[in-house]
Amino acid sequence: MKKRALISVSDKTGIVEFAKGLIEAGFEIISTGGTKKTLQDNGVDVIGISDVTGFPEILDGRVKTLHPNVHGAVLAKHGDADHAAQLAEHNIEPIQLVCVNLYPFQATISKPDVTVEDAIENIDIGGPTMLRSSAKNHEYVTVIVDSNDYPTVLAELKDGGVSKTTNRRLAAKVFRHTAAYDAVISEYMTELAEEENPESLTVTYELKQSLRYGENPHQKAAFYKKPLGSVFSIAEAKQLHGKELSFNNINDADAALQIVKEFNEPAAVAVKHMNPCGVGVGTTILEAYEKAYEADSTSIFGGIIALNREVDKATAEKLHEIFLEIIIAPAFTEEAVEVLTSKKNLRLLTIDFNAAKKPERKLTSIEGGLLIQDRDAHSLKDAEVKVATKREPTLEEWKALELGWKIVKHVKSNAIVVCNDQMTLGVGAGQMNRVGAAKIALEQAGERVTGSALASDAFFPMDDTVEAAAKAGVTAIIQPGGSVKDQDSIKKADEYGIAMVFTGIRHFKH
Repeated sequence: MKKRALISVSDKTGIVEFAKGLIEAGFEIISTGGTKKTLQDNGVDVIGISDVTGFPEILDGRVKTLHPNVHGAVLAKHGDADHAAQLAEHNIEPIQLVCVNLYPFQATISKPDVTVEDAIENIDIGGPTMLRSSAKNHEYVTVIVDSNDYPTVLAELKDGGVSKTTNRRLAAKVFRHTAAYDAVISEYMTELAEEENPESLTVTYELKQSLRYGENPHQKAAFYKKPLGSVFSIAEAKQLHGKELSFNNINDADAALQIVKEFNEPAAVAVKHMNPCGVGVGTTILEAYEKAYEADSTSIFGGIIALNREVDKATAEKLHEIFLEIIIAPAFTEEAVEVLTSKKNLRLLTIDFNAAKKPERKLTSIEGGLLIQDRDAHSLKDAEVKVATKREPTLEEWKALELGWKIVKHVKSNAIVVCNDQMTLGVGAGQMNRVGAAKIALEQAGERVTGSALASDAFFPMDDTVEAAAKAGVTAIIQPGGSVKDQDSIKKADEYGIAMVFTGIRHFKH
């Protein structure tokens, strides 16, 4: 019995060579539309799909392979007498190999000027149906969706036939592929329909990197990227130098990016263990980095630095003075690259800071479930700010309060940030009580705390944080307000002459 292969591909990479290899292995080739033309133009004998179905391709190619002569041919169990009899009765010849890839829906909707009509026309129907039929019947049918698998299939055919192990692996890849394809479509259609919380959520990610391990060496890990994710993302970063990123590197780099994108002026952010240990702003990126370093010259060691301006030679030389894991910036000058690449393992990453920064929804996995929420993109400009105390902040204090408010929402709760108008001075992160976080931040600030501002991610449940801040030398505080004991905190602030601002917005980060 002559073996048959059905080939219908949108991506024609390597398809001519693959088809010729199949013919050498004894296959007849059935094909459709543009694939058929490509094969024929390259000297491959092809049977048209209409010769198999006895029906023309119709509706501008929307209907080509949706026919019993195709699906009966790929779904029949080989060696089953009843199935064989039914195929014979309807003059259906079995198909032993199916090679299909799908209309480029993802690439289509990635175009800036794509219309809804273009997107809809690039939803493949016949392709996924053929793939799923063939993958279901993988015990008898070899199904290929990825051109990288062409050499493996041809090699096994030369050795006597594709193994059941390979057929099962290829079938599993097909189901992953069609599931991912449908997930992208469902996300697009859900956004088009403006549904915020649909009854089911299907997300898909593409493997970017297998990692050596996770947070700790005994944990296996991998890095996946969203197919249509933000271009302002660590997943889209270009690595210029250094060793492979680790699980913790990626997490910390993302945290640094989320903070540095808060700033329009030159800014530098140092991150350790998902928390900022130093943030600085300045008139130049060198000045911003020097402030970030000065903020906490101990914790920055072995940290990750994100800068929102091109790194020049002078800044690179300063960065070179200490041990850092990663430096992220929009660009590096040639001189800066020369300076920094002298350190073999230092990772240098570039990201397009001009890219669209629309925040995606945040997914958090729990055992057996998933939490989803909008990212915290709320800024002081969005808040209904009011001065709760008798004294209003000075202009310099307002600048410091704004800086602290930008940063505190990126610090693990309970969070306190002490800063001036140019840099952080102390960061208290992840404490079980707010006054504990304040004590850490104030102690870290040390003598620099005099005349500084303090930002709190949530309200004060009592006046002890205000008192601790006042005694240390803080002169202005920004916090959400909303506690039943707000008046106690206001009274304490007035007692010490502190200006305290309420925002009405909480910034918990867990």
